[in-house]
Order: sequence, then C-alpha cells, then structure tokens
Amino acid sequence: MATLAINGGTPVRETPYPSWPETGDEEYVQAVAEVVRSGEWGGFPEPGERGAAFEEAFAAYQGARHGVLMMNGTVTMEVALKALGIGWGDEVIVPALTFAATAYAPMAAGALPVIVDVSPDTWCLDPDLVEAAITPKTRAIMPVHLGHQMADMDRIMDIASRHGLAVVEDCAHAHGQRWKGMGAGCIGDFGSFSHQSSKILTSGEGGTLLTNDETLARRAHSIVDCGRAKDPDEKGYTFGANYRLSELNAALLVVAMQRFPAQQAEREVAGKRFEALAAEIPGVRVMPADARITRWSFYNYILAIDPEAFAGRTNQIVCAAMEAEGIPAEVQYPPLNHYELFQPSLSRLPVAVEFADRLDPSTMSFPVAEAAGLRESVYFMENTFRDGERGVQDAAGALAKIQANAGELPEG
Repeated sequence: MATLAINGGTPVRETPYPSWPETGDEEYVQAVAEVVRSGEWGGFPEPGERGAAFEEAFAAYQGARHGVLMMNGTVTMEVALKALGIGWGDEVIVPALTFAATAYAPMAAGALPVIVDVSPDTWCLDPDLVEAAITPKTRAIMPVHLGHQMADMDRIMDIASRHGLAVVEDCAHAHGQRWKGMGAGCIGDFGSFSHQSSKILTSGEGGTLLTNDETLARRAHSIVDCGRAKDPDEKGYTFGANYRLSELNAALLVVAMQRFPAQQAEREVAGKRFEALAAEIPGVRVMPADARITRWSFYNYILAIDPEAFAGRTNQIVCAAMEAEGIPAEVQYPPLNHYELFQPSLSRLPVAVEFADRLDPSTMSFPVAEAAGLRESVYFMENTFRDGERGVQDAAGALAKIQANAGELPEG
C-alpha cells in the first residue's frame, strides 16, 4: 500500500492554507472604489495622492528618506541603474541564483551583467567572488536578498566603498527585513522592491525604489515620469519613459501597508518554529537567518535537501511530493546559466550582441548555484507561516514523511 500521497496515499493535509493575496476584504474593496469614484485612476501627475501616501509609509517603515513607486519590480532596478548614470560600457555584478529580472535590468540599462556564484550558507551573493570579478568597467553591485536570507551587506558595502561602486539591493523578497537595524533597501544607494501578486506586500503588480539620496530620488521620479523634471528649480529633462503605477494599485498598497507589520510578526514566529522542526529531519539542512538580521520578514523559507537522503531524488521530485501532501513547495530559481527565462542571445540590445561570448550560458559555471537550484533547494510558500502551529507542523511533518519513505518517490 502506498504511503506517500504522490502515489495515492493519504495526504498530511487536506485543508488549504490561507489564500494570498487576501481577497473579499471590504477594506480593499472600499479603497479601490474610492479611486474609481474619484476619476483619478492613473499615476499622473506623478506621484498620485495614494502613490505618494504609500511611498511615504513604506519608506518610513524601512527607514529610508525617499520612496519612488512604479509599475513593477523589474523596472525598478533598470531605473535605479539609469539614475546612477550606469549604461553602455559599464559592468554590473549580479548573483547566479535569482529571478531573471536581476540580470535583465543591467542589460535594459545598456550595461553588461557579470554573473558570479553564491555563498553556500545563504545562497546569496558571495562577497569573495564579487571582489574577484571587479574590473575597471565595474560600476555597481546588485546583491539579492533571497528567500529568508539577506546578502552580507557588511562585506558588500565595504567592497563597494573601497572600489567606488554603487550598490542596488534587490529586495523583492525582503519587505520588512532589517540588517543591524538598517532596513533592507536602505543600505546601498537604492533598494528595489516588488509588489507582484505573490510578494508579501502586493497590489498585483508594482515596484518601489527606496533611497536616502534626494538627488537620486528626483532622478528616479523623473525617469518614471517620462523624463519630467522633479526639481522645482530644474528646467531640463532626463531621458525617461512612462513607468508610473496607477492609483488603483496604489490604493491596494496603502491598505496592505497598514496590515503588513502584524503579518510580518506572525511569519517570524512561525518561521522560527518551522526552522526548529525541520532541523530534526535527516537529510535536511536549514540555513538559519544571519544573526545580523535584526527584523526578520521573509518571502519564502528555503531549505536544502541532500538528494542522497531522499533516495537520490532531486528537489523537483521532493516538491511534487510535498504538493501532493497538501503543502505548497517550489524549486523556484534555477541558476542563471540553466534558466529558460534568461535568454540574452534572443536580444538585439547592443550589449547582447557585443558581449555574446560573455553571456553564453554554455561557458558559465556556478557550482554552488547549480547544486542549489538543480538539486537541493526547496522553497516553502509564505502562507505556510500564516496558519499558526498547525501550518508549520504539517509542513515539517510532510517533509519528514517524504524523507522516511523516499524509496517510494517517482524516478526523475
């Protein structure tokens, strides 16, 4: 008789986890209805009333002086690089384990993404490899705060300072995080946040840049608003485009921001409990959050499995088995040299043509990112941590069940 649900056994959990995004809530409905009735649906003049309210609230929560809201969390990184004056002939260092947008953004700005491997203890950008990758053309470092971790911002900021480089933090997973008391996205020159549907501060789509530099904030606002000058005393323009976010999305974000601190606290408690339970499972390696993270607010919790302890099966098979047990789990990101979404050869951008050899995935090797993305990483979704003790007990119980009966897992 089959034990695992993937083979027809009884699943650990048959009750769905709480849905995300939250729907059917009157506060959200009322906020959007007010925008509809106002007739002010778009983002012009930029920022709109609700957009400005969210920018102010989110920047204050993270500890930044300025927020710039725009249409998504890919454009944010492109705008940040352009505001920093980065473009053709420049190089930007990015990690090998991330969403494709991190490597796409430098190319959209005209620069070359230089991809380096990640650290085995966090799967975030490896500072030693960052330093080794710096050339006279390097202009910026783009660390990614991945899952429940943050990149080593002490090391990265030290490297950037010594080499005169800008830092743009990719914080798509790090709303609410703090590093030694400093908010994620407030440590480097810019911090980029996504508000896409699955993110923990969402309006379906959207993105925010945070910065402590007023000049950079004005430049970013200008680029987002078709190049319009944002300094009252400034007569000229920048080269921009319409990246504004609608007031309908901004209204959702204003409500979401009001709820966010309580959700962050709930996830933090549940995450610590899950970490303790998962650490007891053979073949599972937990990667505790760096002790320098002083407010923990994660998107997904990432575990590493030892395929040999799971009868030689990869993370893809284990995630499929978790889903069958009623626990949402994903592999998410393969390394960039194996990532179907990252296709620089299909671009006619000058940087892709000029540096085709350096952007050829077949010439790249990232041993840590490849092990993580292709064999080891298992991402547990945020709603696992909004269902109290039962939510994390079920998740850890399902993983333990799969490991104990790994011989039943499908081949593949």
